[in-house]
Amino acid sequence: MADTLPSHASVVVIGGGVMGCSTLYHLAKMGVTDAILLERNALTSGTTWHSAAQVRALRHSRNLTRMIQYSVELYSQLERETGQSVGWIQKGSLSIATNPGRLTHIQRQEALAHAYGINARSISAEEAKERWPLMNADDVLGAVWSPEDGRVSASDVCAALVKAAKKLGAKLFERTGVTGIFTENGRVRGVETSQGTVMCDAIALCTGLWSREVGAMAGAEVPALACEHFYLLTKPIDGIVGNTPTLSDHDSHLYIRDDSGGLLVGCFEPMGKPIAPGVLNEKFEFALLPEDWDHFEPMMMNALHRLPALENAEVKMLLNGPESFTPDGTFMLGETAETRGLFLGCGMNSVGIASGGGAGMNLAHCIVRGHTAYDLTEADAKRFAPVFNNIEHLTARAPEILGTHYDIAYPGKQLKTARNLRALPLDKEYREAKAHMGQFYGWERPLYFGKTAEPILRFDRPDWFENVRAEVRAAHEQAAIFDASPFGKIDVEGPDAERFLLHVCAGHMARAPGSVIYTAMLNGRGTFESDLTAQRIAEDHYRLFVGTTAIKRDLAWLRRHSHGYDVTITDSTETYVVLGLMGPQAARIVSECGAAEVNNINYFKHGTAHVAGKHVRAARISYVGEAGWELTCQTEDTSAIYAALVAAGAQPAGMFAQTSMRIEKGFCAMGHELDGGVTPIAAGLDFAVRKGGGYIGAEALAAARARGEVSHVVSLTFDDEKAVPLGHEPMYLDGRIVGQTSSCAFGYRVGKPVGLCHTREPLKHGVRVRIDIARQLLDATVTVGPLFDPEGTRMSG
Repeated sequence: MADTLPSHASVVVIGGGVMGCSTLYHLAKMGVTDAILLERNALTSGTTWHSAAQVRALRHSRNLTRMIQYSVELYSQLERETGQSVGWIQKGSLSIATNPGRLTHIQRQEALAHAYGINARSISAEEAKERWPLMNADDVLGAVWSPEDGRVSASDVCAALVKAAKKLGAKLFERTGVTGIFTENGRVRGVETSQGTVMCDAIALCTGLWSREVGAMAGAEVPALACEHFYLLTKPIDGIVGNTPTLSDHDSHLYIRDDSGGLLVGCFEPMGKPIAPGVLNEKFEFALLPEDWDHFEPMMMNALHRLPALENAEVKMLLNGPESFTPDGTFMLGETAETRGLFLGCGMNSVGIASGGGAGMNLAHCIVRGHTAYDLTEADAKRFAPVFNNIEHLTARAPEILGTHYDIAYPGKQLKTARNLRALPLDKEYREAKAHMGQFYGWERPLYFGKTAEPILRFDRPDWFENVRAEVRAAHEQAAIFDASPFGKIDVEGPDAERFLLHVCAGHMARAPGSVIYTAMLNGRGTFESDLTAQRIAEDHYRLFVGTTAIKRDLAWLRRHSHGYDVTITDSTETYVVLGLMGPQAARIVSECGAAEVNNINYFKHGTAHVAGKHVRAARISYVGEAGWELTCQTEDTSAIYAALVAAGAQPAGMFAQTSMRIEKGFCAMGHELDGGVTPIAAGLDFAVRKGGGYIGAEALAAARARGEVSHVVSLTFDDEKAVPLGHEPMYLDGRIVGQTSSCAFGYRVGKPVGLCHTREPLKHGVRVRIDIARQLLDATVTVGPLFDPEGTRMSG
């Protein structure tokens, strides 16, 4: 431990678990050699010390998987770098399936592993039994074997990371609790500790179980809550010789491996136990919570079924250690929206050791270079709606998130807790129309209408298939209403509005009032921060429409780049409602409702009118490929307008129909085709970018253009009408992987399953490929461009 607390450090890392130690190590590696780590008690004394420390590489996205692959590489070389053993044991992992849904799930995971370069293969129940002789395999249908997975000693990893960081000049201060965080003009300036004050330029908040409370010291929202997490340890038993693979019996909610000649049997039960704030105080050091055999008993019965040898095993202890969970089951990484210079590396959802190496590297990269090493939007610290930073909601949601770790990833699955937090203005009308709701950024949005019973989730054709068909038919043959109200609405006003938006947006923002403009917001690397549409209402007034889950992030981006511009930026999301009226009967319907003049609005233009006597701003654009308008109105006028449209013949349509129609039209979406690793060129959107430059990312984009970058997004049509692609499936050409699907659905207007796909190389129009759906290779045809109405004649009216 260093003796004297410095008066200043470039970066203060708070928290001595694996995330804090990894972040300190990588900061030092990146040249921030005056970084310091403050730990209230001792290294690893919160959660890290009792981690089962499993390192399984495969995750649901390429970059989360890439991050854990980095962890594996880091842990395997730390001993050579420092002389400190980290206890790396690479015995692989075995995932078994005991029902058809789970078998499809693990086969889809195997397909994904191949796309991400991970060694994994399907094996029979008999081979699974050979690899785990103590296992009862009578009900096992199949398994997937991943030989490169392993585990480490969590405490030794942290010791090695800190040892290496200290050699480079970084310092560690244990027994140094943070009692306050200084901020000025929305930016961190320093920390107050039990040993004195340290001024700093940035803080890495890696405080695990206590992150919500520490974040609040700096005025930031950190929605994470601790839950109890159990695993059983036995004394040595016959049959355990040396180290075993990790056995994942997720249908029984269990993970199992050897431990000191005995067994470690852990669980992620369907509904965990939340820990109330304040229970884990500053004295909670290398501590555990009381055993709870009543709670663990159902899991114990599952374990006895899977491992009959447990019946005669002598129990060493039932370990109950706290873990922190977020509202969606993914950690938080990056700068907060509320406070500049405050960076989160927390809410690890019980995968801290597996993620810690790569997550710490990315957090250090974010602090030093302003962005993660690769796109990690799904872990962005700014992704949660403020409503989730609420103890009541977190207490309901976190225990369910614990259980979802071992869920089957059925399409359409929705969380059950912390629901109905934000209702759309038309919530009553939608529920009367028997809407099946999904939650997005806290909003309850209709997924489809006409529900007669709770859908049974499955991997084949879903229960809502015909409901969605009817909604698409309505939009294609008559008229449908798509509710876009949860999209963020941001008003940019002031004498510098145009100049400011020309700086932060790559699109043609100088178009005249009355124009609708599609644009990207790019970062300095020329890749997407956001995509949006803007309506220029006046010379000094634009209204930006951004993605539902992007509002907090996009507001932060705009505000942080607005210095030096005379503009006001206002979040008007809840002031206005947007209803998309789409279909060939839309023109008749608006005329009957008193707004015939909007039929004179040209494509990508907007104008004002009155529907049912209520003021609307109608924009002639379409996200579904049918003619119509997006009608913006005051929230209080929504019910009257909706009632008039429905009375004239329009019917509501949900998000599943919208997604199907979007994919048929080849429209890219953030989080699917677009992210922080994709340029507009690669997404086929270079036409919407100003070639003269003058905006953030222009130089990087020009360089990409100069080196010959081309679009790598294509459309797919499947031969088999019954195929159910979901996205992320690998695409094969001549036996090699050449791409991966990004969005998939059934295309009701083209009559086949369809998808959008990122390719690793340019593919010609009409080429035949094969898509791996749960290890079944299905034939598909590549189309360069939209599958439906490629000339766009229908939506332009």
